Amino acid sequence: MTTLGTLIVSFFRNYLVNQKGYPQNTVASFSDCIKLLILYSCDHLDVEIDKLDLNHFTDDLILDFLDHLENERGNTVATRNQRLATIKTFFRFLALQNPTFIAVCERVCAISAKKTVHKVIESLENDEVAAIFTAVKADTLWGARDQALFFMLYNTGARVQELVDLNLSDLRMEKPYQVLLTGKGQKQRITPLYPETIAVIQHYIKLRDQSRFESEALFVNSKGERITRFGIRFIVKKYASLAAESTPSLKAKNVTPHTFRHTTALHMIQSGNDITVVCAWLGHADIKTTNIYVDINNEMKRKALETFPPPSAPQTKESNEPHWHDPPILAFLNDISRPGTLCEVEKKQSSIKSSQIHSHFT
Repeated sequence: MTTLGTLIVSFFRNYLVNQKGYPQNTVASFSDCIKLLILYSCDHLDVEIDKLDLNHFTDDLILDFLDHLENERGNTVATRNQRLATIKTFFRFLALQNPTFIAVCERVCAISAKKTVHKVIESLENDEVAAIFTAVKADTLWGARDQALFFMLYNTGARVQELVDLNLSDLRMEKPYQVLLTGKGQKQRITPLYPETIAVIQHYIKLRDQSRFESEALFVNSKGERITRFGIRFIVKKYASLAAESTPSLKAKNVTPHTFRHTTALHMIQSGNDITVVCAWLGHADIKTTNIYVDINNEMKRKALETFPPPSAPQTKESNEPHWHDPPILAFLNDISRPGTLCEVEKKQSSIKSSQIHSHFT
């Protein structure tokens, strides 16, 4: 007999990891959501966890759960929508395993996501990027590492996890300079590197070798271990704060590693690159995701145009020049949520059956 616990284990081990190839962070996010759903269902229905089965899941229960997340747990609408997407993926899997569940799956997948307020995507101006780069002193090993990190962030527009996972073997240090990035769903893409980026990376590697740090990871911490997402975020915050002393506009911005990804995308659009090139550069699965940067660029141009008088109005020689730049089961789910590979989880849970720079910045 196929139990709910067996289906959940199969969903994570076989479907998410083996079939879809989702990374650990994504699997952990799925785990958190399913765990919350199970706990809520048991409490809401007053059912013991070992008695919970597919028949207890309905579209009404899912709607109640989503309201619970938003109203009682204080989740944002965006988080609620993300949880809903996770649940839909889970229910489609359940329906494939048990055809009698198809009707419920259809009703759950028909639940609409809530509309969210359009969030302004924050990016950096050229002088702000330059200020952050200038704040880095590359005369030490860790300064050289941080310099290489920033060059890679801006050059590639990589996601932070893509930089965390980057190995020395992923770099091509001779022409054509390039790096192999592994993104969401283990999808790989090759991104060209500027000679300036290669130069700072070589400087960093030289100092690293002198310190006898041996690791396949490109970016390491003071212990010689692979740097973490939180470590990269700390480094970005540190230098943004230092750069704000000379460039006050940075004080009003929440600069994160992803800010550099937005900045790279926007600067590529402003430099006249085709949208499909930018899409491939960033590793977007859907070009609609990249189109947001075209909209942002058009909005920036519109606002800049508003600072000029209309053609019929008197104009001075100075005002005819553009002012803008053209810049180039709970224990199982708990274990999955913790750092580590799924293989480690499988070993511990084998008995469970249910329950991502251009020279003008140098």
